Amino acid sequence: QVQLVESGGGLVEAGDSLSLSCAAIRIFFSISTMGWYRQAPGKQRELVADITPGGSTNYADSVKGRFTISRDNAKNTVFLQMNSLQPEDTAIYYCNAKMGANREYWGQGTLVTVSS
Repeated sequence: QVQLVESGGGLVEAGDSLSLSCAAIRIFFSISTMGWYRQAPGKQRELVADITPGGSTNYADSVKGRFTISRDNAKNTVFLQMNSLQPEDTAIYYCNAKMGANREYWGQGTLVTVSS
């Protein structure tokens, strides 16, 4: 059974940094596009960033220049480095894996809270 296990969420102040990790278990990690999504209270889930097997990255406009996604294929892990956090970044952050057109998996989510 595929598992995506997130870690690294927490409570920080505006301007602080936080790093999230997602360990992928029983998945063909090296051929999966990995991504981070977030869902704030009362809002729809949105893409934060994703990274292809070849390392190409894509970011939401709201996080460009502040967040960095990376992956370690040897450790089946994807990371999200978040700098200059703002209260509007407060959300549950979800790890996502896509393999081809029909296989998609989600982690359980980790809460990031940014106080002003």
